[in-house]
Amino acid sequence: MAVSSVEVRVEAIGVIGGGRMGAGIAQVFAATGARVVVVEGDASAADAARERVLTGLRRAAERGKLDGTPEEVIERVSVCTAIDQLPSDAALVVEAVPEVAKLKVDVLTAAERAVGEGTVLATNTSSLSITELAAALAKPDRFLGMHFFNPVPASKLVEVVLGPETAASVRDQVLNWVGVLGKSEVVVRDSPGFATSRLGVMLGLEAIRMLEEGVADAESIDRAMELGYRHPMGPLRSTDLVGLDVRLAIAEYLASTLGDRFEPPRLLREKVEKGELGRKTGKGFHDWS
Repeated sequence: MAVSSVEVRVEAIGVIGGGRMGAGIAQVFAATGARVVVVEGDASAADAARERVLTGLRRAAERGKLDGTPEEVIERVSVCTAIDQLPSDAALVVEAVPEVAKLKVDVLTAAERAVGEGTVLATNTSSLSITELAAALAKPDRFLGMHFFNPVPASKLVEVVLGPETAASVRDQVLNWVGVLGKSEVVVRDSPGFATSRLGVMLGLEAIRMLEEGVADAESIDRAMELGYRHPMGPLRSTDLVGLDVRLAIAEYLASTLGDRFEPPRLLREKVEKGELGRKTGKGFHDWS
């Protein structure tokens, strides 16, 4: 969906949450020349977030995907521990905290108080209701979903999720910024799981059930989709990358809103209980050690 033949860069952006997703979002905006402020819970977490961004920039430079040096780009990134330290002139603030509705509401309402009236507010949620999050805001018309994908620098997609009150001008601004990032968008209306999580989780859950039933091993199930359907990554390896705990939480939410077809398999619950969460713990459906 083209909105303009001229792309306008965002000059200042805030990112709330400096984990893998938040750091990736900060990295890609900083690489376009934006000033970026990342908010984390404490000084240690803030320092770790900055290091994640710098590591990502170095990897991008190694692949020839960065204009300038990592050290030059990281100078545009600052970290802090309070939402009220977000730049008041930020064009955009992206919330990238864990998938807990109350937590997201708390940080979004705090961000709304901290920034100017013209700032666009976005959530990186992969499944939670944009409508319900927007209900807590004084100006829901400037709010929408910007669902980035892991790893953010390499992924080409941003799922733009419109709430019932999202202003057309806000939608157009965000679509412009997606283009500035060198990414492509799909625009969807607010619905549980949107388009990507709804389809991706369903495929992942069925793959887990197949593994549970002994239809094939994890490697074979993934190769079947990679080679047979040209998926770049099989559903079990993708679940490992996302995190089994994250996938379980999304599945539980979708089951509560869309019905039993999203009920998490026993095997998924067992692995989460054992702490086998995927790549981040070294073991999930595959061995990442």
